[in-house]
Amino acid sequence: MRANALFSLLLLAACAGGGGYRDTDVAIASKALFDPAKYAGTWYEIARFPVPYEKGCTKTTATYTPARDGSFDLVNSCVTDGVERRIEGGAKLVGPGRLEVSFDGLPFVKAPYWVLWTDEDYETAVVGVPSGSAGWILNRTPQIRADRLQAARDVLEFNGYDLSKLMMVPQ
Repeated sequence: MRANALFSLLLLAACAGGGGYRDTDVAIASKALFDPAKYAGTWYEIARFPVPYEKGCTKTTATYTPARDGSFDLVNSCVTDGVERRIEGGAKLVGPGRLEVSFDGLPFVKAPYWVLWTDEDYETAVVGVPSGSAGWILNRTPQIRADRLQAARDVLEFNGYDLSKLMMVPQ
């Protein structure tokens, strides 16, 4: 339980904090035609910008389950040193492609997760935070096609992210 609380604090501090991997002078835009129903489900983390709360994480996933109030229940998990770590929370849609994410045990801290892009079929997604402190390439399967990975990298770069700091995540 204590490890999950620390994981939660580091997660939200990194997402809400300033600076990092994105030139904040570059405008950032979320996906205007975002479909929450298509976004629901499990996403595999293909690549990320290093953040303390995911240090050593492999086999990382995020699962969004629609809730009755129009928000999502959220479970993030990863494997570190052979042990699965999980944190549960929720995500509320606050604008087109803009989610406000919070985790159980931390009711007053909310992090902005912006869906910057998905392909037409919602098989690949790019998520970022306006401060540039985090960003992810997600896919519906543990492996990603080369053309989708390149498209996702292009979206991150367009939104001011420094691709030299992007790391691939072992699945």
